[in-house]
Formats: sequence, C-alpha cells, structure tokens
Amino acid sequence: MTASREPAARALCGVILHPAGHTRSPAMHGAAFAALGIDASYLAFDVAPDDLADAIRGARALAIRQLAVSLPHKEAVMAHLDEVDETARAIGAVNTVTRVDDRLVGSNTDWIGLTQALERCTTLAGKRAIVLGAGGTARAALYAMGRAGARCTVLNRTVPKAAELAREFGAEDAGPLESLGAREYDILIHTTPVGLRSDESPVAAADLRASAVVFDAVYDPEWTRLLRDAEAAGARTVGGKWMLVYQAVEQVRLWTGRAPAPEVLADAFDAAAG
Repeated sequence: MTASREPAARALCGVILHPAGHTRSPAMHGAAFAALGIDASYLAFDVAPDDLADAIRGARALAIRQLAVSLPHKEAVMAHLDEVDETARAIGAVNTVTRVDDRLVGSNTDWIGLTQALERCTTLAGKRAIVLGAGGTARAALYAMGRAGARCTVLNRTVPKAAELAREFGAEDAGPLESLGAREYDILIHTTPVGLRSDESPVAAADLRASAVVFDAVYDPEWTRLLRDAEAAGARTVGGKWMLVYQAVEQVRLWTGRAPAPEVLADAFDAAAG
C-alpha cells in the first residue's frame, strides 16, 4: 500500500508530544511543505499520556495524513495503530504515523536520522558506541548502530533496564551511567531528556574522551551542557538538530514520496530558535 500523494483538500499533519512547548517540528515541516509545493498544515498537539488513545481516535476522525510521535509516546502509541512496519516493530518504538488509505501505519525514522547525523563526521562500522538511556530513542540508536556494524554498550540509571535492552539488541555490555569513565568508546550517544531546556549533563565532564564523537539527542538548547563539555574535552560533537532534520526528511518522504533538501529544514530549525 502507498499513502495518498495528492490530497484533494488542504492536508492536516502534526506532532504529538508532552509537553509541546519546545518542538520545532511545525516550522521544519512547514518549510518542507512550502519547498515541495504541498498544501498542508502542521500543528503541535500537547497530548498527556492518559489522553493518547483519544488523540489517535481524533486523528482518525480528522483524517490527519501524518503524525510525528515524540516523547513520551513512542512506545505506547503502537497499541493504537492498525499496522506497525517491520523496522518499527524491531526497534519497539514508533515516531511516525502515516495514513495509508484508511489505516494508520507506524514507522520509525529516528534510526535513519541518527545514522545520517553521525555520518556527518564519522564512520560507524566497527566503532565502539555507548548509548546512554533505555527509552524509545535509545532503542532506535541501538538498532541503527547494529545495522551499521558498531559494537554497543548500554548505560542507564536503572541497570536492569539497560541489561534487558542490551540483550534484546545484541549489545556487548550494560551498566550504570556512573561507569562511563572506566569504559573505552569511539561514539557516545545520549538519548535521555537530561539537559532539555536546562543546563544539566547526564555524565561528568571528566568522563568525556578527546578521541570520541559525542552526540546529544536533546536539541533545545542546541548547544547543550554535554556538547559544551565534550568540545572542551577535545571531542567532536553532533547536536540533536541533525537527527531531527534527517528523520523529518524521511517522514515527509514516507507520506509524499518526495524528499525535501535537509538544508531547508535546518534553516527553519535555526529560524525557530527564538
């Protein structure tokens, strides 16, 4: 099945998350739609966890063409869809819901966004990657690194959850966040909300290695405490902006069959910073 390419009326798309104040997705997708000549609106919907089922029923009633799914709904939303594609099911998280005929189909583009963001400054095959966190974004990261041939370790405040995730995705090891300083790694991938709209870091600055690439999925602020500490340590850094951009490019392609230029979305991200 393929999604409708030319809706008869102005299409409605959006993002569901909680809270909704920090999202730049409407600006990015709006710019993509304008660049491609697509007649569509893109809105942010603040959906509390207890309201998720009602929100998906509302999306059906309003014939919403596509929804991005952000925290905290990436795993829970799967139970409310007609279909979840093979990749999203393997990851265990959905960040994209596309209307295909009259069905809502879940996909995951986070892993593509992360892969392409990291490939801006490094290769992935054979590298030692540490993933911080054990939520939906961590699952996408482990899937991405596994596909790319990297060797992974999962660190999380709740160690049993890290160990469970490591077993599920074939990671080599798991442990507490505090063990980072004792480990060797080439790539550090942060996937928790720590640092979102704050000046916090999930790890001690002394545990960051000059030889590493450090990625932070947090994009607000764009220059997080983790990234500042990593740069001061001599590491190369990749901000969450680029994962957001590349995963959104793939979201637009899934719905329309056309991929906007990443630079269009990156410029819209920057313009929405104020």
